[in-house]
Amino acid sequence: MKVLVDADGCPVVDIAIRACKEFQIPCLLLCDTAHQMIRDGAETLVFDKGADSVDFALVNRVNAGDLVITQDYGLASMCLAKCARVLHQDGWEYTEYNIGALLFQRSESRKYRASGGRIKGPSKRKSDQDKAFQDALVRILSRDRF
Repeated sequence: MKVLVDADGCPVVDIAIRACKEFQIPCLLLCDTAHQMIRDGAETLVFDKGADSVDFALVNRVNAGDLVITQDYGLASMCLAKCARVLHQDGWEYTEYNIGALLFQRSESRKYRASGGRIKGPSKRKSDQDKAFQDALVRILSRDRF
């Protein structure tokens, strides 16, 4: 098992790395040239900027049983198809049961914005979101470790 983090704009990178160190699980940070980051305890893979270049690089590296951390519903769907577990940065897990509705919601939001509609962006990240993510990550890593 390894943990792959879609690190472009991911607010929980440091939490993920700490948990991976604790459980002695390899952690890969995948980012593009605009979001390069180097962190102790993780291997960083940098890819060219471009539509979904990091996403496709991640999907090409994920294996069944790996854990992916992302907020991207499309990437989550591709990883689920490869039998990986996928965790959102807010601490909830993508599953075969919720991914269809999430992709539909994304599609409808895109159509709404394309027609001139405006959607309010996410609110400022709160510490309880970090705690929910950490709790979910530790639960997954401790359960799947053996």
